[in-house]
Amino acid sequence: MRSFDFSPLYRSAVGFDRMMSMLDAAQKNAGADSYPPYNIEKTGEDTYQISIAVAGFTTEDLNVEVRDGQLVVVGKGAVDKDNADYLHRGIARRAFERRFQLADHVEVKSADLRDGLLLVDLVREIPEAMKPRKIEIHPAGVTIEGKTAKAA
Repeated sequence: MRSFDFSPLYRSAVGFDRMMSMLDAAQKNAGADSYPPYNIEKTGEDTYQISIAVAGFTTEDLNVEVRDGQLVVVGKGAVDKDNADYLHRGIARRAFERRFQLADHVEVKSADLRDGLLLVDLVREIPEAMKPRKIEIHPAGVTIEGKTAKAA
């Protein structure tokens, strides 16, 4: 895999530190473990859902939290209580930590465990002050006593 050096951009870009750090982190995690598998789905204009395959895990085995602009999902590995003698063990219940970088104004709304999938619902809520707004354009002229006179 090719490696990119973003350090020259630090010399000429101001205020993009967070973005550069995210690109650096994404590059380092590109070869990371793929366990557990997951999907990221856009469910609406401003809504998303992350589905993580966590077969065999219970709600007590899972922890979902948001910290420093990241969604962090942690699964505690299962300990065999029955000392079963497996001929084949294909359901991996090993410990994991999966991180998702959240964009600005994306919030986690809920997390549900259903049919072996951890479903995390997210929504992007842009504050009113940041939404585009239309500015009314007034005709040129001078207003005198509530009446508009044409400028000469």
